[in-house]
Amino acid sequence: MVATKSLKKCELDAKWYLIDATDCTLGRLAAYVANILRGKNKPTWTPNMDCGDHVIIINADKVALSGTKADKTKFYWHTTYPGGIKERTLGQMRAEKPTTLVKNAVKRMMGRRTAVALADKRLTKLHVYAGSEHKHAAQNPTVIDFAGLNRKNKRGE
Repeated sequence: MVATKSLKKCELDAKWYLIDATDCTLGRLAAYVANILRGKNKPTWTPNMDCGDHVIIINADKVALSGTKADKTKFYWHTTYPGGIKERTLGQMRAEKPTTLVKNAVKRMMGRRTAVALADKRLTKLHVYAGSEHKHAAQNPTVIDFAGLNRKNKRGE
């Protein structure tokens, strides 16, 4: 009988990956990044440990939204004042706060059954930038051609 190997904290090693989000579909990108952050792409995945890697996403302002989601999908929040309900469409979020749009999409792909503290710790390894510049060049991130992995990952205009 083979025993299941469970990682210890001293055995964890995190790599750095760089993904260009230009014309990539938001949902597919978020699901792919969530798996890397959780560490599910590794054979040593342990559900109760933070064994994921760091992910840098550049060009978040150029992410693609399929169909009419940019105009019809709305997010609501309340300011806690009377009559303080606010709304913003996905297109407005992409124009105003593209980093928040991508971070929220990845956060929602992480899964609700994950412990909140562990999910928050994993999300600190996500670095999203609206432009093509980032400050993590010293970590020598491995470039992942996400658009080239599958033809559905990139929106054809």
